[in-house]
Amino acid sequence: MSGTLYVVGTPIGNLGDLSPRAAACLSEVDFIAAEDTRVTVKLLNHLDIKKPLISYHEHNRKQRGPDITARLLRGENGAVVTDAGMPAISDPGQDLVDECHRLGIPVRAVPGPSAIITALAVSGLEVSRFTFEGFLTGNKPKRREHLQELVAEKKTMVFYEAPHKLAGTLKDLADTLGDRRCAIIKELTKIHESVERTTLFAAAKKYDGSEKIKGEFVIVIEAKPQADMPVWTQQAAVQEAHRLMAEENLSLNEAAKRAARLSGLKKGDIYKRLTEGEQTDG
Repeated sequence: MSGTLYVVGTPIGNLGDLSPRAAACLSEVDFIAAEDTRVTVKLLNHLDIKKPLISYHEHNRKQRGPDITARLLRGENGAVVTDAGMPAISDPGQDLVDECHRLGIPVRAVPGPSAIITALAVSGLEVSRFTFEGFLTGNKPKRREHLQELVAEKKTMVFYEAPHKLAGTLKDLADTLGDRRCAIIKELTKIHESVERTTLFAAAKKYDGSEKIKGEFVIVIEAKPQADMPVWTQQAAVQEAHRLMAEENLSLNEAAKRAARLSGLKKGDIYKRLTEGEQTDG
């Protein structure tokens, strides 16, 4: 009978936030797969726990994943942790969890702190509906496409960013989304934690790259005000899809998806109209 993989949330800054259940789980498993063993060993030392550690991160997950699942299949219990927060959320772990499900290995969650939820809670912005966008890619065309898809987003948006990329990201967000209310949240649960309520234009002006800054950032941005939202007809959405195919060389399926994201209409309806148009042209 196989063992169990425990997906364990760890503190995002303050070690006091580790739950008693998480501490018990880490002390009872046979091994721990850690994003950075140097970070995890500090946590284990704090808890006076000694366990075998396996390095498991973005660059070795394909090689280490089979080693971990093999041990689980032999009956060992293991935990997967990241440097901070819940595994698999903008951190290693998703592939391992997916493979365990495929192999019939039980997966159990031991919930812990999450920078996404914590940032939303202290932002003061509307949080009943939100979308997590993670880290923006450094690939300029893909980055531009990603941001363009969010122009008409109806939900509050959450981004992660590293200090050395904050200036560029805020500039791109301001240029694409316009001046929106936002919260710039730094070093959650740590000594220098701060929550700065501002606007994208003001934030981009303040964090312009002229000064070196430290800390990890979460950016929470309000949705586009409904009064500014264009009213899309199906015909307008289909026309937008045609424009995307012509100007950006998108496939019919991708153009329908983008037009649906912008308009709020159903992708299937736009796709159907597009295919009907192609058949008529033919």
